[in-house]
Amino acid sequence: MVETSASGGRSHYQRLDLKRWIPAFLSSHKTLFSVLWIVGFATVFIWQRNIVPGLLVFRTAPASSSSELRPVAFNLKDFGGVGDGVTVNTKAFERAVSAIAKLGKRGGGQLNVQSGFWLTGPFNLTSHMTLFLEEDAVILGIEDEKFWPLMPPLPSYGYGREHPGPRYGSLIHGQYLKDVVITGDNGTINGQGQAWWKKYRQKLLNHTRGPLVQIMWSSNIRISNITLRDSPFWTLHPFACKDVTITNVTILAPVLEAPNTDGIDPDSCENVVIEDCYISVGDDGIAIKSGWDQYGIAYGRPSTNILIRNLVVRSMVSAGVSIGSEMSGGVSNVTVENVHVWESRRAIRIKTSPGRGGYVRNVNYRNLTFDNVRVGIVIKTDYNEHPDDGYDRKAFPILEGISFTGIHGQGVRVPVRIHGSEDIPVMNVTFRDMLVGITYKKKHIFQCAFVQGRVIGTVFPVPCENLDQYDEQERLAKRSTSQNITEIDYDF
Repeated sequence: MVETSASGGRSHYQRLDLKRWIPAFLSSHKTLFSVLWIVGFATVFIWQRNIVPGLLVFRTAPASSSSELRPVAFNLKDFGGVGDGVTVNTKAFERAVSAIAKLGKRGGGQLNVQSGFWLTGPFNLTSHMTLFLEEDAVILGIEDEKFWPLMPPLPSYGYGREHPGPRYGSLIHGQYLKDVVITGDNGTINGQGQAWWKKYRQKLLNHTRGPLVQIMWSSNIRISNITLRDSPFWTLHPFACKDVTITNVTILAPVLEAPNTDGIDPDSCENVVIEDCYISVGDDGIAIKSGWDQYGIAYGRPSTNILIRNLVVRSMVSAGVSIGSEMSGGVSNVTVENVHVWESRRAIRIKTSPGRGGYVRNVNYRNLTFDNVRVGIVIKTDYNEHPDDGYDRKAFPILEGISFTGIHGQGVRVPVRIHGSEDIPVMNVTFRDMLVGITYKKKHIFQCAFVQGRVIGTVFPVPCENLDQYDEQERLAKRSTSQNITEIDYDF
């Protein structure tokens, strides 16, 4: 009892001391408490911001934003550049890039290309660099191919694509880079491809033409707010890159007589966003690739995690958005949404063949509009172009998990043509919410062969018998009669 009383007494006096100490502490530590209160409030505020999407205060900046403002900026004129459309500026670009390359540890530098016409041969970019084109700035590619260096064929192609052996490099090139930005106030990079197209048609070139812009084995690449036009070959070609964002880019070439001028070709790339672009070219608007036959299979680098959205595309020769035909490394996890394809031969196409190997899987198309398109949706499995005779005839690609939701339009001759085969069946295809006005009145059908999948709810024109039909609640209404029915008719 005595010990208990003593203990209780000590506790009593400790409580009295605490009461006297707290006011003194509060009085002498007002600043500290103010800081703690602000920190606590900010913590709650940030927590609420993470819950409420519209609350943007204190939002963490994207990791890539550090390169938007470089610590050092140069003008091309500082390195002897002359924007008169006649002077060759290749050395000026090279000197500028060399100066920026020395600033990598300080955050890099920005090269401003001012108003004018800046004729140049091909040049390379460097890491931590921003190439900025002012509103009336035009970079012009020199037309004479002797100024374009030769490069080995892509390792996943084993062939120059148009000729065996080396290929011409790109006008603007980069390899093994990090943190590269090409942007501006809608300045232009013009490849002056007319001379190249003419020589190609006349079979006067001994090597494959070069792209306009090609970035290889690089990461954190951002291209925005520029116009790319009249490329000798593919326009914008990221190869084996990670974390690529292409935003608000206009890509132009004549829709006829400009062979192989694809708009954007992400090739064996990972984590790609292509958005808010206008593309009108002489081949595919966008073509996702990953290597060609045995070379692509051996290289084994897929294209994956690709988002394509908010585009207007025109392609009178090929398709608005394609996958393949070079897809031997595989293509997966692709979303294509809010795309308007107009005045085109095809809107959406997946193309492959025996010998490709690889796969196309988990591809989702949403909210597509077709306006005066000959064929709306095409899946083709006999696109027999090969680099050489060394491919494996039994390397059959796998096509599975492809969905189409919210497909609308008018003036379409053939709404859907899915041409699978016994060796390459098209598996697990889904159509939902489709209404396409057609111009060929005699046959209101899908064209199908060797395809398995389902139609959910109302779809027009009438889907082929190869597909199971479900109601809006996804309850089976009618089982397909045969997945191998062939109704392919290329005459209309």
